[in-house]
Amino acid sequence: MKEMFQQIVNALEQGEARMLVSIVADRGSAPRGIGARMLVGPAGRISGTVGGGSVELHAEKKALSLLAEGRSGLHDFLLHTNSKEDIGMVCGGDVTILFRYIPAGDAGWLELSRAFLDCLAQHKAGWLLDRLTEENILPCLYTEEQSWGGFLPEKELVEQLWGNSARLIGDCFAEPLPIGERVLIFGGGHVAQELAPVLQPLGFRTVIFENRAEYAKKSLFPTAEQVILGEYEQVAASLQITAEDYVVIMTNGHKHDGVIQGQILSQPHAYLGVIGSRAKIAALNKILLEQGFTQEQLDGVHTPIGLSIKAQTPAEIAISIAAELILMRAERRGANGDMGCPMH
Repeated sequence: MKEMFQQIVNALEQGEARMLVSIVADRGSAPRGIGARMLVGPAGRISGTVGGGSVELHAEKKALSLLAEGRSGLHDFLLHTNSKEDIGMVCGGDVTILFRYIPAGDAGWLELSRAFLDCLAQHKAGWLLDRLTEENILPCLYTEEQSWGGFLPEKELVEQLWGNSARLIGDCFAEPLPIGERVLIFGGGHVAQELAPVLQPLGFRTVIFENRAEYAKKSLFPTAEQVILGEYEQVAASLQITAEDYVVIMTNGHKHDGVIQGQILSQPHAYLGVIGSRAKIAALNKILLEQGFTQEQLDGVHTPIGLSIKAQTPAEIAISIAAELILMRAERRGANGDMGCPMH
């Protein structure tokens, strides 16, 4: 979405109109689910996707037609054989797509889009809200501190803005800002150096925490949001951990791993994974149990870390860890109402 809204800003500054195409509801099996978007200009699709294939082709044609007319619209696409509007897909589901017209040079859209990009840059939580029943209304960008756009959400709507998944709330399509989940990687060795760049295009923000100066270098982690040189025994002195953070422990020794793990287990977190062999983990768990941690707490740790894909090299291990983080993120979002992978 960051790239897409930057393209909207660029188009508006150049006096060009655009069509923002968004899936606002899905039923059954569909190539892409609620929240999928693409941006369309006079020459066709610019970026994003609402599923590819026939549904995207028909959505693009509809977008171009509405763009030429200078208006917004809402349309259902039936992804199964039917007599109403058969688009040649047999996925078995349906999608409802919102076509939101962005007039050339519109000052309101320009202000909202710039504010959207600023919120992403500051990792500021918020929501993008769009009234489906209003054809040419400007969406609302809502944060706790400020709002931009065409309307102010009523109290009843604000009270339902929770979780990490896009959804319909009455006649309003509500989507949380994609500020990205944060992954705290303790240890800056070979696996960490492979993992950080893999996570960046997946929408995760990464922070590296190292106690060795030669490994705590920004040059080794150009995609990281932050690289911290600190003491493993005093993580809180340099880093505040939240209940939404994903923690990956892969230091240069099991002693350091245990020191960090003990600190993380003592506070809320979204995920905790520790690298190492089963023998190492068993020895580490024995120490942690002796320190007073419970077996239930240890059972919640993902170790050996990563999905089991027989990974051996640092690059392969990084992929297995990234896959597990994707799975954990999807399951957490699912708890808030997300239906999961649209391909199943």
